[in-house]
Amino acid sequence: MANNIFIFIFFFIIIFISPSSYGYDSLDPFGNITVTWDFLSDNGDTFDVKVSIYNFQLFRHIEEPGWKLGWAWKGDEVIWAMLGAEATEEGNCTRFRGQQKPHCCQKKPVIIDLMPGTPYNMQSANCCKGGVLTSMTQDVSKHGATFQMNYIKASTSNSSMPENFTLGVSGYSCGTPFQVSPTKFTKDGHRWQQVLETWNVTCIYSQFLASPAPKCCVSLSAFYNSTIVPCPTCSCNCQGLPGADCVNSDKTSVLKLPQTNRGEVAPPIIRCSHHMCPIRIHWHVKQSYRKHWRVKITITNLNFVKNYSHWNLVVLHPNLQSVTQVFSFNYQLLQNYGNFNDIGMFWGLPYYNDMLLTHGVNGNVQTEVLLHKDEGEFSFKEGWTFPRKISFNGDECVMPSPDTYPRLPNTAPTTLPLLFFSILLLPILF
Repeated sequence: MANNIFIFIFFFIIIFISPSSYGYDSLDPFGNITVTWDFLSDNGDTFDVKVSIYNFQLFRHIEEPGWKLGWAWKGDEVIWAMLGAEATEEGNCTRFRGQQKPHCCQKKPVIIDLMPGTPYNMQSANCCKGGVLTSMTQDVSKHGATFQMNYIKASTSNSSMPENFTLGVSGYSCGTPFQVSPTKFTKDGHRWQQVLETWNVTCIYSQFLASPAPKCCVSLSAFYNSTIVPCPTCSCNCQGLPGADCVNSDKTSVLKLPQTNRGEVAPPIIRCSHHMCPIRIHWHVKQSYRKHWRVKITITNLNFVKNYSHWNLVVLHPNLQSVTQVFSFNYQLLQNYGNFNDIGMFWGLPYYNDMLLTHGVNGNVQTEVLLHKDEGEFSFKEGWTFPRKISFNGDECVMPSPDTYPRLPNTAPTTLPLLFFSILLLPILF
């Protein structure tokens, strides 16, 4: 009994008190973004370092305007030169009068990625992607970014490693730097070299930190029921509340879109609705065959000012391990828990529908999915054909209440009494 109480208290602390648990995602429990700080050389008063940012998340990605890596120096360090990235501000470098000015003298510098097409003399290996990091599933070749810099260390500081790292993307929080085994590298595949020191910083995502309200909702329908279950009312906000600004579709022609600079996110302007969500996912059970059934998935963008590039949809459904064909999206099963394979990820085809455009005639993408009817499991009853959970771009969507799901018509109460009454009339008719 005492052991059970101890276990309960332990998990209570981990889940409800520990700040690190705020970023836990059951669909991607080990997902994170790791910042790796490699010391390449120590010249006595200056350091040459290589900083790499790796996205180790299965489906969550960093889209435009991209990451903005920040930290705080422990002393009076200054960045003398950079390749593959740049600081957003130079800061006060007046103490270097008469000399070549450093790249950045800020106590808390903010570093942004360079854009594609940057001149070669400003690039470093694996740089210049505009701050975009793809997910591990969608495109593993573009899930990392690297830049190099030379900085002057402070004589008063006992440590050459900065602190208080930030990623500059809403919802992400970073931990304390910790030292790991030095990174090893090779140029010819025969001789391996290693850096002087390597430090890692782990950043995790929390939907609650990113936004106090959800960003998407789900509606449902089926061929066997005339009821269309809409997104729950006030899924993302309620009209009339503070911050719930919206416009009607007939006013879009005179809508003045906000002007933003690079690195700024445009404030959402969404179409007025009962759910007030910028993204709506509709799941329609379309058809039933002898051994298969078909689903149509539609993703609609109700945001007038935002395109969603490299979007993805993650679905939890018990029949996803038996997907036969996906007609116009990419599809991949995610991690396997024992004998359960019920988490699938959908995303767009390159140059076809991998960008979800702003609200309008073309502001939606859709596909149809053919699934095999697993013997002993498949059923149209009790909402089995509808997903248990859906997330869009890593944010969980609001689902309708299970008791509102479209159900199979129950014809037994009407057909059985009619059949019984007909049998009683047979002697009279004949």
